[in-house]
Amino acid sequence: MPRYFVNPEEVETQVFDWGHLKWLSAPEVTGAEKFSAGIVLLAPGKGHATHVHPGVEEILYVVSGYGSQTVAEETKGLEPGMALFIPEGVEHSTLNTGWETLKLVAIYAPPGPEVALRAMPECTVLPPGALP
Repeated sequence: MPRYFVNPEEVETQVFDWGHLKWLSAPEVTGAEKFSAGIVLLAPGKGHATHVHPGVEEILYVVSGYGSQTVAEETKGLEPGMALFIPEGVEHSTLNTGWETLKLVAIYAPPGPEVALRAMPECTVLPPGALP
């Protein structure tokens, strides 16, 4: 049965040295089959290494904070209200260039990268309700 409403306190937190993520919609959370969506918080001066998602498209929406995003070989500054599209299999990276947390909404279609992130050795998984 699908789950329509999800509070961040009700889902686990994936913690990395650069920040943390909460997947608010994924097959195991809401029953969604065609996408996953979550909140990404990048600490000041931190970012993701260049990586790809084979077979998965990604959309990022900047909620707050400032950063830079590289997609393929193009780099642009990020600011609140911006959205960006990352085609499947294209290299990309994100860096928080500001003094405050960079807050993003991330959407993957189809879902899957959130499971791969959870399985990474540098990921600590906190149960719902636990603070990072």
